[in-house]
Order: sequence, then structure tokens, then C-alpha cells
Amino acid sequence: MNPVPPAIRVANLSYTYSGGLTALHQVDVEVAAGESIGLVGPNGAGKTTLFLCLTGVLAVPPGSIQVAGLDPGRREERPRLPAKVGIIFQNSDDQLFNATVFDDVAFGPLNLGLPPDEVRRRVAEALDHVGLAGFEQRVPFHLSGGEKRRAALAGVLAMRPDILLMDEPSMYLDPRGRRELIRLVNGLAITKVIASHDLELILETCRRAVLLDRGRLIADGPVQALFADAALMEAHGLEVPHSLTHHRPDEQHHVKP
Repeated sequence: MNPVPPAIRVANLSYTYSGGLTALHQVDVEVAAGESIGLVGPNGAGKTTLFLCLTGVLAVPPGSIQVAGLDPGRREERPRLPAKVGIIFQNSDDQLFNATVFDDVAFGPLNLGLPPDEVRRRVAEALDHVGLAGFEQRVPFHLSGGEKRRAALAGVLAMRPDILLMDEPSMYLDPRGRRELIRLVNGLAITKVIASHDLELILETCRRAVLLDRGRLIADGPVQALFADAALMEAHGLEVPHSLTHHRPDEQHHVKP
């Protein structure tokens, strides 16, 4: 029996912006189907750049990335990525641009060319999933921060992607909105990569973490073991989460030489 291919495979990926800044340097990482991993590191580590490469926004060499069986480096395959990979941006206002919540959530399925009945079905299911049933005619601009984040998530879920990328998903959320987000994320049975400075959120949603710094993959391993390594965290501009300050896990993580 053939082994199940990873949902995401990144092989020796480097990316340099036109101004000369190298944002990623020989990154290798795999994410199994259904796995939820945290992507952490200081500002400028390359987390957002990696997301933009995975979604085909930034051009990468063919063969350097496989995402849900597609190669973002191949021009002919990039148009198929939005149906397979969804992304939640740091600022929900960047994703909510229509007059009503219904129109925002329907935008992706309509672009897939789905019939109106299927679009309405997907919108209803997605809004129900994120707890916004009945919000169809609400104006996105008037929603709370937590409601905006859930509306943005509904727009992605309506596409029924295999993979969900979340960039600082807890930013701008109050404690209630953050708790709702964690509950929603943990209830999604799809592959998830969550980039965040909120390490407690990563602990609550992921079993594995990948640490980037200055575009290089520094460590990859069980989230509690990695985050509890005070020397590693301090060396890369992070801090041991409060919930782990008295925790000594037995698991070991792998630090790249």
C-alpha cells in the first residue's frame, strides 16, 4: 500500500524579494494530512512569506512545494489552489469587503462557478459552523472583532478547503472571541498551519510546532517540549509560555544544526 502523501511538502525552499531581502533560506518541512501545527518565530522570521508561497501569491521554483497535491510553482496549477487551500489574514478587514456577510461568504463559492442553490447551501453551512447563522444580512463593517474573524473563517470554510492557513488569528480578539476561535479551530477536521505570536493559543490548538528565524527553520518538534526550552526560546526572541513555566516535558524536539 502506498503511504499517504503529506498535505504540505516544502523542499529546500528559498525566497528573496526584489529588494534583495532573503525571507526564506533552504526551508524543509512536511505537514501530514489532518495535522495541526504551529508556525512561530520573531517578527521578520518568514512566516507570512511562507504562507504567501504556499498559496501561490509569491512565485516559487517548480517542485519546491506541494500543497494538497498541487505545485504552486507551476503556473497552470495555481488557479486550482484557492479551492484546496484557504488562508485567514491577520486583519479580517482585508477579507471582508462586500455589503453583507452573505455576499462575503458567497464570494469564493461563486468564483468556483457553483450553482446558486449550492452557493446558498455552503453559505448556510459555513455560517452555522462558526456560530453566525442569522447574520447573512449584517454589514461586516459593523461586526465585532470576534464576529469579523468568524465571518472571514466562514468565507474560507465555504470553499471546503483541504488545508487552512491562519496568520495571527487571535490578533485584535478579546478573551471571549479568542476562546471561541480556539473552539472553532479545534473542531475543524482539516490540515491547519497556524502562525502566531500567541504561544498559548498554539499550545491549545497544535501538538507540533515549527520555529523559524531570519528565514531559516530552527526547530521542529512536539509543541510543549519546544516551547519549554527556555534557552531556545530566548535565543530566537520568544518566551516560554506562562502555562509551561513549571512544566518539564519528557519529549525532545529536533533542532537543525
